[in-house]
Amino acid sequence: MVGFKATDVPPTATVKFLGAGTAACIADLITFPLDTAKVRLQIQGERQGPVRATASAQYRGVLGTILTMVRTEGPRSLYNGLVAGLQRQMSFASVRIGLYDSVKQFYTKGSEHASIGSRLLAGSTTGALAVAVAQPTDVVKVRFQAQARAGGGRRYQSTVNAYKTIAQEEGFRGLWKDDLPCHFTSAFGAGFCTTVIASPVDVVKTRYMNSALGQYSSAGHCALTMLQKEGPRAFYKGFMPSFLRLGSWNVVMFVTYEQLKRALMAACTSPEAPF
Repeated sequence: MVGFKATDVPPTATVKFLGAGTAACIADLITFPLDTAKVRLQIQGERQGPVRATASAQYRGVLGTILTMVRTEGPRSLYNGLVAGLQRQMSFASVRIGLYDSVKQFYTKGSEHASIGSRLLAGSTTGALAVAVAQPTDVVKVRFQAQARAGGGRRYQSTVNAYKTIAQEEGFRGLWKDDLPCHFTSAFGAGFCTTVIASPVDVVKTRYMNSALGQYSSAGHCALTMLQKEGPRAFYKGFMPSFLRLGSWNVVMFVTYEQLKRALMAACTSPEAPF
């Protein structure tokens, strides 16, 4: 590859996987407190669930939620579930972004001109694959974020313990509680519009993932219960942290991904590279 610049050579699948996964993890590290605040706001008002915040804690707004958690549970509580979160980002982003170009080429049979239909089909395929791979990590992440450090009510002692406990008590299906609608909805919007459209599904997803065995028969039953007991506004709990996190995560993720991709390609195309 002597004589070629990093920008002249298309990135390999390995470069895409590593770049996307690493960039997603960096973005998650920066925005994770917003995601935790979103989960706490979304489950507030729910009386049942395997893991929930202390009954005395009342969360109001993004900053209020974060300050309340720091005051009652300590700063580390903002990063509850971080290990599972990073596992999710590494697996989800690697598949979702790393495989997109390859799947798109498969649908277009190698043609450089991809139609909108081919792009949507490729996005849906990689999205579904990513959800299937990363779903257990997302369930564990949500359970940890909902779990309060104060009050002695911690149910899961470690990430590995959480995977084991959920599988033993709820079966392996408990690790794959339905998250697909949220990801498909989020895939076709951006910024504020994405949050407006996806927020109701995201709240139901969080409640359903955090629900006790048998509490809800399906995601639809969960949504109906919320509507009956808490009203339509319940579907927009955690809206602001969700919106802030979405925007900041996307910026950090894609800027970091491009930088990492360039750095990895520069290393691959170096005359001294061993491959």
